[in-house]
Amino acid sequence: MNFNRYWTGLCVFFVFLIAACVPKLDVSIQAPGSTEPSALRYLALGDSYTIGEGVKNEDSFPNQLVKALEEEGFSFNQPQVIAQTGWTTDELIRAIEKDQPQGTYDLVTLLIGVNNQFRGYSMEIYRSEFRELLNRSIQHADNHAGCVVVLSIPDWGVTPFARTMGVEQGQVSSQIDQFNEINREEAELAGVRYVDVTGISRTAADDSSLIAGDGLHPSSAMYRAWVEQILPEAKACFNQN
Repeated sequence: MNFNRYWTGLCVFFVFLIAACVPKLDVSIQAPGSTEPSALRYLALGDSYTIGEGVKNEDSFPNQLVKALEEEGFSFNQPQVIAQTGWTTDELIRAIEKDQPQGTYDLVTLLIGVNNQFRGYSMEIYRSEFRELLNRSIQHADNHAGCVVVLSIPDWGVTPFARTMGVEQGQVSSQIDQFNEINREEAELAGVRYVDVTGISRTAADDSSLIAGDGLHPSSAMYRAWVEQILPEAKACFNQN
């Protein structure tokens, strides 16, 4: 056994596990600074994939999305982000209840569930709590379901982190697919928009430029690829209103 590799993997595991288990409700809220009354409002809900763990703040997908929309002629306030590395559906629900976002939003994105899978949580509970998060998202979008965009859960099984830990990639991928089947079904029932980024995440198996320096989370390049898929859905929302 490679002793150094063993300890490196073990340390990374505990960093991931601690992040997954310790709630950090106080540092997760990124409220917009100065706001323009005529500018659009965007609420991003999720976990590490939403805050952009491992990349610069401006490279997170919510900030890249706002930049892309502004290049299309839309005016946006800074996105409000309620997300934290390690959060599960129940922790995101509690954070929303604590923060109580004020007013309504022109766009809401929701990406949550990877930590439910990682911790081995019940899929039935995930469905119930995801449905609650969908309902809250629609309410925050002024009851415009077409202005809520759900993103599928990326597949971390293809990452260097997963290989270091010796996890079974096929098992992780299968479980991710099952969780995504749930969030897709619930999204369709609620009438919200759905963007599948899982396929993009799996291309990282053959392209290291799509993974951040931590070996686990997406790079700015992968988030840019996500935004290319989200952008038409967001524009469709604004065009329907």
